[in-house]
Amino acid sequence: MGGPAVTLSIPADAPFTHAQQNWLAGFLAGIAAARRDQPEQSVATLTVEILVGTQTGNSEELAGQLSNTLRSNNLGANVTHLDDMPIDKLMAASHVLVITSTYGEGEMPDNAELFWDALGSPAAPRLESTRFAVLALGDSGYDDFCQAGKLIDTRFEQLGAQRIVPRVDCDVDFEEPATAWITDVVGRLAAEAPATTGAPVAASIPTTPAPSTKKWSRKSPYPSRLVANRVISGPGSDKEIRHYEFALGDSGIEYAAGDALAVVPLNDTVLVEEMLGHLELDGDATVGEETLAQRLSHALEIRLPSKDLMAALAQRHPKGELAALLARPERESLENWLWGRDTIDLLREHPGCGFDAEEFCGMLRPLQQRAYSISSSPLASPDRIHLTVASVRYGDDRIRGGVCSTFLADRLGEEDPVGIYLQPNAAFRVPTDDDLPMIMIGPGTGLAPFRGFLQERAARGAGGDNWLFFGDRHRADDFIYEEEILAFSSSGVLDRLDLAFSRDQAQKIYVQTRMLEQGKELYDWLERGAHIYVCGDASRMAKDVDSALRTIIETHRAKGPADADEYVANLKRAKRYVRDVY
Repeated sequence: MGGPAVTLSIPADAPFTHAQQNWLAGFLAGIAAARRDQPEQSVATLTVEILVGTQTGNSEELAGQLSNTLRSNNLGANVTHLDDMPIDKLMAASHVLVITSTYGEGEMPDNAELFWDALGSPAAPRLESTRFAVLALGDSGYDDFCQAGKLIDTRFEQLGAQRIVPRVDCDVDFEEPATAWITDVVGRLAAEAPATTGAPVAASIPTTPAPSTKKWSRKSPYPSRLVANRVISGPGSDKEIRHYEFALGDSGIEYAAGDALAVVPLNDTVLVEEMLGHLELDGDATVGEETLAQRLSHALEIRLPSKDLMAALAQRHPKGELAALLARPERESLENWLWGRDTIDLLREHPGCGFDAEEFCGMLRPLQQRAYSISSSPLASPDRIHLTVASVRYGDDRIRGGVCSTFLADRLGEEDPVGIYLQPNAAFRVPTDDDLPMIMIGPGTGLAPFRGFLQERAARGAGGDNWLFFGDRHRADDFIYEEEILAFSSSGVLDRLDLAFSRDQAQKIYVQTRMLEQGKELYDWLERGAHIYVCGDASRMAKDVDSALRTIIETHRAKGPADADEYVANLKRAKRYVRDVY
C-alpha cells in the first residue's frame, strides 16, 4: 500500500522565474510520486536526524547524550551540525531532533545561519511527513531568551511538521531540563518502535566526548593550580591584560588549539560584605543548606542585576526611573541606563526594600562559569593551559569589576585551587592539511587562539602560509605578546603580519582597514584554499570584518553582492570561514 498523500508546493510569492518554477514543480512532483510509491513508513524504519546548533559546545554534548540514549534503546540516529543538513535530506527524514543554543541577542549560532536561511526561505519545502522536537538552550538574562530554538520550532510547525514533544527552553542550568527532554523524546520513539529497528547509523560528528574532557564539568570542575599570573599590557595602556597558566596535573584533560577553558569564579568577598550591609542581612543566616554569605560567595550572580530583582525594585518604587524604563516597550533606554551600574548601585538607588534572605536569593541568577579562548597549543604546552584575559575594572566612587577577570587577577600568591573544565570547539581548528594557508584576524585579546595556532603550526612544521591581522589602541603599550609574534615573523612561521593600532595616528585604523588595503592578496589567498578565522568582539569588530570580507570578494570577483554572499556561504559550508566571537 502506498504512503499517505503528500503535497509539495511552491509558494505563489517565491522569488523564482517562470522557468525556474516549472523546473521546481517537476522536481517536487517527482519527490511526491516517489513517496507515494514507497511502502507506508513504519517506525521500524525510523530515519532520525539530530541537528546541532552550537556556539560553545553545550549543544554538541547534549546531542551526544541524546544519540547514546537512542542507541541504548536500539534506535539509530545521525548527528549533524545544522549548516551541514541539506533541505532535501531534511525532507527525507522521518524524525528531526534539534538541539540549538542562541547566540548574542537572539541570533542563530554560527553553524546554524545557512540552515536557517534555507528553512526560513519562502521556497522551503513542506514537511508534513516529518515529526520533530526542539531543545533550546539560552540565557534568561537576555531579552531574546532561546530565540534561535523558538524560531526553528515555529518554522517547522509552519511547514507542516508534527511535534513529538513540546519544545523545552533551558536556562543556564540546563542539565536537568535537557535530560528530562531527552528521556521524554527517546521514550516516545522507543514506545513506537519495535525491537527490530535497524542498527545505529554512524554519526557525522563525535557523539561521545573524550573521557578526559567529560570527566570535569560545571558541576564538578577540576581544582587546578594557577601557576602563572602576569600583566602583559604596557604601563601606559588603559587596559589590564594578563597572561595566566593553569596546571593540568592529574586531570587527564587533553585540549586542542582553538578550544576554550571554562573558569568557575567566586564573588569578591568585599562585594558580598557590602551587599549584606546594605540589605541589613546576617551573613550567617541559613539559606537551604548553606549560610547566606556562602551562597552569595559561590552560588549566585551578585554583580549583574537580574530581571527578577529589577522587577521587584520597580514594584517597590513604582514612581522611580527604573520602573518607568521597564514599562517602555523598547529596550535601548533601559540598556543605556544600566550601563556601568551593578546590583549594589540599584540597591542604593532603591532603598528600604526589606528583602529577607530567602526572597533576595530567589531573585538572583546562578553564578556562571566564564569561558575563555585558550592561547596555547598542547604541542608547546602539554601540561598547562594558557589564557589571555582583560581585567574589567571601572568606576570613580567605587571600583566595579568583571566577576571572573578580577577573581583571577587578584589571586596573586593565593594557593587555593581554581575550578576549571574544558569546552572543546571542534569547529575552530588549525587546518588538518598543513599545506593550506591560514588568515587570522584577532585584535586585542582576540589574538589568544592565534598564539596557540602559531605554536601549533611551528611544532608541526606546517608548510602552509600564515597571515595575522592584529591591532589595538597603541603599539607601545597594547601589542601583547609582541616578542613572540615578531619571533614567529622572523622565523618564517608567520608569513604576513598586518598591524592596526587605531590611536597611533590622527585617522583611526582597524583590522578591517588593513584587510581592505590588502584586499587583492587576501582574495588570492582564499582562492588558494585559505582558511579564515576571526576572534574577538562580536558586536562591532566581527560585523565590520565580515562586511570588509564581502566587499573584498565582491570587488575582486566583480560579480555583484549576491555572488559575494554565496562565496562567503560556501566558505562557511566548507568550514573555511569560522569565528570565535563574544
